[in-house]
Amino acid sequence: PPGSDLIKEHWISNQPQSIALNNKLKQNRQEWLNTFAPVTEIMVMDELPTVRETFLYNRGDYNDPSYSVEAAVPNKLPAMSPDLPKNRLGLAKWLFNKKNPLTARVAVNRYWQMIFGKGIVSTPGDFGLQGMLPSHPELLDFLADFLVSENWDVKKLLKLMVTSSTYKQSSSPNQKYVEIDPNNIYLWRSNSYRLSAEMIRDNALAASGLLIKKIGGESVRPYQPDGLWREKSNFSIKLLDYKISDTDEDLYRRSLYTFLRRTSPPPSMSVFDAPSREVCTVKREITNTPLQALVLLNDPQFFEASRVLAERIQIEKPESIEKSIEYGFQLCTSRIPSNDELQILKEFYDKQYKKFKSNPKLADQVFKNGRKKRNRSLDKYKTAALTLVTNTMLNHDEAYLKR
Repeated sequence: PPGSDLIKEHWISNQPQSIALNNKLKQNRQEWLNTFAPVTEIMVMDELPTVRETFLYNRGDYNDPSYSVEAAVPNKLPAMSPDLPKNRLGLAKWLFNKKNPLTARVAVNRYWQMIFGKGIVSTPGDFGLQGMLPSHPELLDFLADFLVSENWDVKKLLKLMVTSSTYKQSSSPNQKYVEIDPNNIYLWRSNSYRLSAEMIRDNALAASGLLIKKIGGESVRPYQPDGLWREKSNFSIKLLDYKISDTDEDLYRRSLYTFLRRTSPPPSMSVFDAPSREVCTVKREITNTPLQALVLLNDPQFFEASRVLAERIQIEKPESIEKSIEYGFQLCTSRIPSNDELQILKEFYDKQYKKFKSNPKLADQVFKNGRKKRNRSLDKYKTAALTLVTNTMLNHDEAYLKR
């Protein structure tokens, strides 16, 4: 009859045994939530207990397998030792085996590319038949052997490169050699190129004295526009808001430790062609756009570095404005300014000092950028004027270009 199921459910739900079971079920569910809800879960990869049979398909057609294949390494390279497991651990050990000639050469070529602007092999992502031959094969062999013999010590490798006479050359072209080797394949001069996004930021922080050289630790979050992450579609509540790091130590750490959201990297680094990490990048693109000058002039991190640098040069070189400017220029570009450059910067300082002296509110605006508090023992107008001078120095092409 109609309604019989409703009556049956009502009768069952009001039985003492049914009530006790429901209460026990609620209690068990609450205990489960209290135990497992606080635990952060992550996905991990694990090998299958039995190896899955894998096929090579004719023309990629999944319905037409031709023959089965097994995990192995290319035949043209040294065979994998039978003692190594045929998994990711075995592959990693094979890659760094001293008998493997490729890994060290690829690594050395990437570091050479970072230091000299172009690799010994100009196709860093392809060392195969379709890649370019090395311009200096014996040099590539030597550096690869050096890296392996030094137990893969990257610092020693980079020191060897930057202390070489080849790296120390001037980038000024010679008409005779330009006609013979227009692409500078044989390195008769130093290549000029813009530094990477991380190097540009770290250089500004280092010149000002803000850079924290602590090694290791969690990722940190420097300055970024408010609400930027909310513009991106996301499925994580934790990534809705970007919160700047609480401590100064975190705020001024090297760019290596900057937190990177894959779909929304820091804008100031993206402007300088830092990759988004969505795909592997073998070689970065290098561009020159008005946005880059805009970042160097106005980004809170760079303007704050300019202000702190202005304070530093007053404290460390208080003899005269000329000495302070000369010292600041040296910190930014690693050389002493010429007389003409020093004169231009001094005239710029005088002009800005008069402007701030006649309009104190403008000087106050200079100190509102960044979290670092100003040194109140220094003259406000002098510091404000020198801030614009140091900001100009950090925009000098030798501060962000390798010459």
